[in-house]
Amino acid sequence: MNRSQAVMERYSAGAAAKQESLCCPVDYDAGLLALLPPEIVARDYGCGDPSRLVQAGDAVLDLGSGSGKVCYLAAQRAGAKGRVTGVDMNPDMLALARKYQREMAEKLGGDRVRFLRARIQDLATDLDAVEARLSRNPVSDADSLAAFEQWRARQRAEAPMIPDASIDLVISNCVLNLVEEEDRHQLLAEVFRVLKPGGRVAISDIVADESVPEALKDDPDLWSGCIAGAFQEQAFLEAFARAGFVAIAIDQWADAPWRTVAGIEFRPVTVTARKGEGRACLDCGHAVIYRGPYHSVTDDEDHVYFRGERMAVCERTFRLLTEGPYREHFIGIAPNGTREPTPWCAPSGTRRAAAHTKGAVHAAPREGNSACC
Repeated sequence: MNRSQAVMERYSAGAAAKQESLCCPVDYDAGLLALLPPEIVARDYGCGDPSRLVQAGDAVLDLGSGSGKVCYLAAQRAGAKGRVTGVDMNPDMLALARKYQREMAEKLGGDRVRFLRARIQDLATDLDAVEARLSRNPVSDADSLAAFEQWRARQRAEAPMIPDASIDLVISNCVLNLVEEEDRHQLLAEVFRVLKPGGRVAISDIVADESVPEALKDDPDLWSGCIAGAFQEQAFLEAFARAGFVAIAIDQWADAPWRTVAGIEFRPVTVTARKGEGRACLDCGHAVIYRGPYHSVTDDEDHVYFRGERMAVCERTFRLLTEGPYREHFIGIAPNGTREPTPWCAPSGTRRAAAHTKGAVHAAPREGNSACC
């Protein structure tokens, strides 16, 4: 049995009856859980609760949505103006999640949760649409295969299942480790594609304190049990950095490992990250002051910020540092007048002279304020 087949069979069994070995103990909001059918709660498998990070009005995408539990929790947090899409490739899990859609729509006061079938490393291809196409036009020879491949390429390019830049928050609960290692770069590239500029990621998963040897990876039970496919802990963070994400941080870290196999500790963590705004670097005269307590810090673009010094930044970086996830750590200094923006990105360690910032307001912008030129 190969690993993909082992994953499919194990989670199909998990849709039919609770599988204790697939669970880590997780504390979910009891008030939000109370709205959910017991069958969904019992047959959900994860290692964290990324739905904690959903904000009102968010368009949320849940990768590997399983029974739909986290989707229905996220829908309550997103509120009437939010929407939630769950993606899973297992038909049995999707059937379980969809079984309660009408009931949950009534409880939520609106039908704002949907479930789609796809591989999470290919969020452009709807597998239900693929099967419908194949049933109408079976592949029986080279010409019909070519026609199918042309149709699929056209669908992915012109009408992707999850459109580009359409999602505020991507969440996942103990699923990335089930994806084959050679597909993980594409997986994170797809997450990056579907996020809006400034969009967020909250991923709960299992990580290993050492690299997992091939002998363990070849064990179908360990792979389908979210063990053998675990990222090495530092490699997990580096994968997000290589995909272009910024503000990558460990949100939660388990005190003790969930399991120890062959001397390797496997523990649940939750990692958060952001997609950049995608704006050009323009010098409008902005500066920031790093508050401390460290002597200096370096961001994901290798810009260094010295404690207490006025560091020159472009307008895009200014917004990230004073309105985004770093805002508690920086004092923003907006330009004290109008100046022509210049395409520019400050070399690491560039200071902004005090003469250029006299009369400016020294504060992080309030929520919703513009930092434009």
